[in-house]
Amino acid sequence: MKKILIVLTLLIISQSAYAQLFSKEKIRNQENFDKQLLSWGFYLGLNSYDYQFNYEQDQPDILTETSMGFSVGLISNLRINNHLDLRFEPGLFITTRNLQYDPSYFNDLEFTNVDLIREVKSTYVHFPLLLKVSTKRLNNFKPFIIGGFSMALNLSSNEENPDDNSAGQFRTKKSVLFYELGFGIDFYNQYFKFTPSIRGVFALNDELIRDEDPNSPWTGNVTTMKTRGIFLNFTFQ
Repeated sequence: MKKILIVLTLLIISQSAYAQLFSKEKIRNQENFDKQLLSWGFYLGLNSYDYQFNYEQDQPDILTETSMGFSVGLISNLRINNHLDLRFEPGLFITTRNLQYDPSYFNDLEFTNVDLIREVKSTYVHFPLLLKVSTKRLNNFKPFIIGGFSMALNLSSNEENPDDNSAGQFRTKKSVLFYELGFGIDFYNQYFKFTPSIRGVFALNDELIRDEDPNSPWTGNVTTMKTRGIFLNFTFQ
């Protein structure tokens, strides 16, 4: 899924950049757009999240089955100079992950196929503060890289739920801290600026809520569980 996101973004960016570079059309659209101190916009996108696990003991990996999620958000952009912008991009990110456990995690315990799978639904309210570093504008497009830090509130975390995996409830922490890195290209159309971009997000803190049983087959062998993800965003300003 992540490879598909990356390939799709690269195709969109490369084809549009090729058209801008080699087109005979040299009229500069939205010529004064980037001179604004403040500008606003919104984005729609796709996301793919998984987990990175570290373990106490050497056992088969917990596998993460990912799915394509949906993203929507707003953009406020503060111009610093011709090449630097500070951006705040709050948004809503919805995704689902399935965790698959190897039977060896249960040792001599009785288990069913249901015990080997845990569905983790996540609804993140995402608050990223990012620095955008752009090149010089070329005709009607401008490449950039972007990075920064973000905090997210997972509204589906079950952190306060007293039940744990023994009752079928997989719990995660509500607050997550991330760092983000990405790249994209601004395309200046006649009426607006369109920006496809791709970004990787990486959690800084452990998100797992342990079960009451320290030897729990679901959480006992996990040292850390951290989210990783890829965003494919389409921005309109």
